[in-house]
Amino acid sequence: MHFESALHLCYNSSMEWGILGHQWAVDLLAQHAAHDGLRHAYLFTGPPGIGRRTLALRLAQAVNCLKPPLPGQPCGACPACVRLSKMQHPDLTVTQAEQTGGTLKVEQVRELQRSLSLAPYEARYRVALLLRFEEANPSAANALLKTLEEPPAQVLLLLTAESLESLLPTIVSRCESIRLRPLPLPDVAAGLEQRWGIPGEQALLLAHLSGGRPGTAVRLHEHPEVLEARQTWLNDLASLMHAARVERFAYAQAAVKAAAEGKDSLRQCLMVWISFWHDVIYQACGSAAPLTNLDWAAQAVEWGEIFGLARSRAALERIEHTLTLIDANVHPRLALETLFLDLPRLP
Repeated sequence: MHFESALHLCYNSSMEWGILGHQWAVDLLAQHAAHDGLRHAYLFTGPPGIGRRTLALRLAQAVNCLKPPLPGQPCGACPACVRLSKMQHPDLTVTQAEQTGGTLKVEQVRELQRSLSLAPYEARYRVALLLRFEEANPSAANALLKTLEEPPAQVLLLLTAESLESLLPTIVSRCESIRLRPLPLPDVAAGLEQRWGIPGEQALLLAHLSGGRPGTAVRLHEHPEVLEARQTWLNDLASLMHAARVERFAYAQAAVKAAAEGKDSLRQCLMVWISFWHDVIYQACGSAAPLTNLDWAAQAVEWGEIFGLARSRAALERIEHTLTLIDANVHPRLALETLFLDLPRLP
């Protein structure tokens, strides 16, 4: 292929795939789809919200698009592209643990294998999307090995996981690995502003809150209630730092009561507090690391000056320990009250 034509294909594939960042991965996969270089299995790794599932689905669209504008490019508008993007295509099978942090079982893999033995219903490839495969138990992972070693014709296996190290080496060695990393924060902010029309200041905040993970940033934008909850939890933390023991214990009782139907909200609150204390530590030690809670930068500076590095680190460790206790099913009110006994107070 002529050099200029190759550049034209790479540039347009990146644009048409609708991916924010990860251009090298888009170009590689577009080339595979365009020139009969498709592997039988791909493994997309990286932290949640980095774009693993989106990239996998774009590859599924690229090989099954009914009206590709150029080789390796999905049109995004034909029935196949639309249904694949919604994960509702008859030739797409999605396999994952029932909930995040759960277990992908061997029975689910065997059911997937039965479906893959059938010829594609209408698409060029039958696609298996195995999400969060690090949650597969050993029996499920070993069961998939047979399919990876002897893949059926016209089958494309797409796996996502947090890291290569979280999977069996035999699984990794049989896949083409696409390792995704967080993007530079200015790039995420610029993409949010240009592609989604998010005002610059808000886009920059979302970029920081997401830690350079485009999918997380977009989800935060689409779910403002999550940002509102974060603001409430940070306000609560600021109030608790001035509160006496009685007020802190009353907060613990109310928080546990509010989370009586599940621990998710309490766990998310502690995660927000942890992210803020990380910011405080960065300020206390003069680190140039980017802050997560950009809109609370002034408070992070103030607390870092008041508590110093040692006390700030101790507060962070106590909150992290509380989160560990709650995940281990220790009574949440007892865990919170113990935390509030240890947390320092602002003057």
